[in-house]
Amino acid sequence: MIRTISAVASVAAIALGLSVAIAQQDVIKTRKDLMKANGDQAKIGADMIKGAKPFDLAAVHKMFAAFQNAAQKMPDLYPAGSQNESGSPVADKFSPTDKVWSDMADFKSRFAKFANDAKAADASVKDVDTLKAALGNIGKNDCGACHRIYRVEKKG
Repeated sequence: MIRTISAVASVAAIALGLSVAIAQQDVIKTRKDLMKANGDQAKIGADMIKGAKPFDLAAVHKMFAAFQNAAQKMPDLYPAGSQNESGSPVADKFSPTDKVWSDMADFKSRFAKFANDAKAADASVKDVDTLKAALGNIGKNDCGACHRIYRVEKKG
């Protein structure tokens, strides 16, 4: 009886450990997918600014909505223990720095700022010139500022 209980407890512990590892990989994949989607949306805006695509206000609204959506979801996608991205199902040349977890309050506040800036930009953009200003501001003050502190390029 004791062996059976011990065996069941061991199996349960292994299953719990595996489910935690899988959940962490899901979180990592989700945050990488959101970041990739942000980059894809920003490219659409950049193509409009460069004249490679015609200005399309509906696409601009979609871009800023995607930014706001990502900014709202991202703070919950960095739980303790999800620092290690080795073995991540999403190949990427970047990963978060340890500072994400050591200064989580600042990290999360940056997503709130990003969401607010995307909302304000969405309301202000009317043409290519206002898109250029708004996207430039977000790229520099939100994305770029956060990436300089909280993202590192993997070597190798």
